[in-house]
Amino acid sequence: MRTLRFFNPFGGRSIVPDVSVFTWQRIPRDENGQVANVFQAAPDWTIEILSPDQRQTKVTKNILHCLNYETQMGWLIDPEEQTVFVYIRNQQPIMLDEPEALLPVPDFASELRLTLEDLFRWLLE
Repeated sequence: MRTLRFFNPFGGRSIVPDVSVFTWQRIPRDENGQVANVFQAAPDWTIEILSPDQRQTKVTKNILHCLNYETQMGWLIDPEEQTVFVYIRNQQPIMLDEPEALLPVPDFASELRLTLEDLFRWLLE
């Protein structure tokens, strides 16, 4: 297994989301065709899990920065409030807080069916 020194310097900032999802064709490769140690592109999907010591404003700014580049969707998961904010490029944010709510996903992950209840159950494991 290979450890990646992952960070995202793009648009004049380095973003390190909790989860970054890249479509297969956008995964950066080195000259040998291996996955690069440094990703210098916005992820296709960025997911942030709000920690008690984090400010929602700072995390939201990171998601919005990603959306200004190649990111299709961002999730801001607030475990304390059991809420997910979904950010889609050029759309109004969506706030979900009902356990049975189906979470929107990017088109490339359209087969993923995940409710809020499923998501927060995973975070407890």
